[in-house]
Amino acid sequence: MQVTETSTEGLKRELKIVVTASELAERLEGYLEDLKGKANIRGFRPGKVPKAHLKKLYGKSAMAEIVNTVIGETSAKALEERAEKAAMQPQVELADEEAEKILDGAADLAYALKYEIVPAFELVEVAGIEIERPVVEIADAEVDERVSQIADGARSYEPREAGAAAADGDRITISYLGKVDGEPFEGGADERAVLFLGQKRFIPGFEEQLIGAKAGDKKVIEVTFPADYQAKHLAGKAATFDIEVFEVAAPGELKIDDDWAKTLGMESLDSLKGVVRTQVESQYGAQTRQKVKRQLLDALDGQYTFELPSTLVEQEFAVIWNQVEQEMKRNERTFEDEETTEEKARADYLKIAQRRVRLGLVLSKFGESHKVQVTEQELQRALIERARQFPGQERAVFDYYRKDANALASLQAPVFEEKVVDVLLGLVKVNDKPVSKDELFKEDDELSL
Repeated sequence: MQVTETSTEGLKRELKIVVTASELAERLEGYLEDLKGKANIRGFRPGKVPKAHLKKLYGKSAMAEIVNTVIGETSAKALEERAEKAAMQPQVELADEEAEKILDGAADLAYALKYEIVPAFELVEVAGIEIERPVVEIADAEVDERVSQIADGARSYEPREAGAAAADGDRITISYLGKVDGEPFEGGADERAVLFLGQKRFIPGFEEQLIGAKAGDKKVIEVTFPADYQAKHLAGKAATFDIEVFEVAAPGELKIDDDWAKTLGMESLDSLKGVVRTQVESQYGAQTRQKVKRQLLDALDGQYTFELPSTLVEQEFAVIWNQVEQEMKRNERTFEDEETTEEKARADYLKIAQRRVRLGLVLSKFGESHKVQVTEQELQRALIERARQFPGQERAVFDYYRKDANALASLQAPVFEEKVVDVLLGLVKVNDKPVSKDELFKEDDELSL
């Protein structure tokens, strides 16, 4: 194998790698020798097929397989000998006009290997970083409220007597047809929909106009879609809904006590409250973790400046931009609606892509320096969680990830990242800070890693 560096520019590298025809021929001889003992060809006894005949039958296909193997081996060896790590899978370029000659054994295998290297940088000491960990005290009143919500969701409803008017808190069953400018619009109709008056899950003013309605009533109500309604073609427009009421049902009495808790499989009301408190703690803990991680990443991001592999940045930007376009399309929004332009949005999201790549490289190096590894059990748990997102298709999901190394790596990466964050949080100073629930769940201003 001969390796010649033909180009170097920043992090970009290009090598010319040559494997002589004689080396390939030697490989082919070994391949055919092995095949000779296995081939079962009519007219020849097992193990007695002449290699010349095997070469005539399988020479080109065998050489194609050998070339693929040799390219993989020699490219990896070239990087190893140069002590370089490619940021992404290197690009292999082989002249089409040479391919046929190579397969015929009449030419050396000469190909170009193009790649970007992972930039070299030194890890910065993190002991001086200070982080505030937001902590919310879970009051008994919040637990009681959550329990009440569970009870309300399990509440039974009884149909009101004939002619009874619907009141706030009642459940009504209706069919409706929405119209704008007298024409029905997509998504504006439903049959026998269940609506709980007072929960305000429909357009503002919709539920209020159904208070007093009776089973059998047919009426038309008028509403106006909010100016910031997610479906842009409906935002701010006046609409009418043709309503038919089928049933009005009143909420049944519900006692929140030990007997009720037992209907949910709990030993007592206190045990149910304990479960609810644990769930709230888990929910708040996840949000706290997100806030702490954001502060840590912000601090790390401010400590590093180095050249980034353009291929990684482009790949990350493509993922982000696709999400942006899909979200805008789904919500029927434009850049003007967001008070920006496509050019400015691209620039802003490019900065986010650069941040993610930079932090990804930093976390990766920290992980390597602290010998962080993802165990088989951890990867299996991640795979199980992923499969649960596709009920009924679990087997297909398992097969997909087990057969695709890149897909499996995409599951491994976030697990590795969280383990590295855990290591770093053990090295920095973390101070608890009591905050309110609203402060804890206040959204960050920008997207981040």
